[in-house]
Amino acid sequence: MQTRTASCSCGQLSIEVGGSPLGVGVCHCFACQRRTGSVFAALAAFEPPYRTTGTATDYLRVGDRGSRYLFRFCPVCGTSLFHTEEGAEAMFVAVAIGCFADPGFPPPEDSVYHCRRHSWVVLPEGTRAYDKNPD
Repeated sequence: MQTRTASCSCGQLSIEVGGSPLGVGVCHCFACQRRTGSVFAALAAFEPPYRTTGTATDYLRVGDRGSRYLFRFCPVCGTSLFHTEEGAEAMFVAVAIGCFADPGFPPPEDSVYHCRRHSWVVLPEGTRAYDKNPD
């Protein structure tokens, strides 16, 4: 099985995941824009098990529909590395794609909160766009 390792900017925090991503997507919601400092978050979901090294600081954010997301970031450099959704921890972990530092990483399949996408952001052909979060 293929393994991938994503790490923060300073290398103190990392996560190792196995297998192919369950899904790859981008989120244009304002919370993700603020969290990343970019115009969208690019994330890949992986099945457990996964292994982390280093120390993470947690940030709990409640989504528009009441879902609770626990974001883990490096307390040294501030990189937001991965998150889980309360109640779905056994199903997946979402990892920031840029933290893999792999230009060959698969492109996004889905784009959520497309209603908040900056007009100049162009996504790969065939990317499914959802106005908000799909049900």
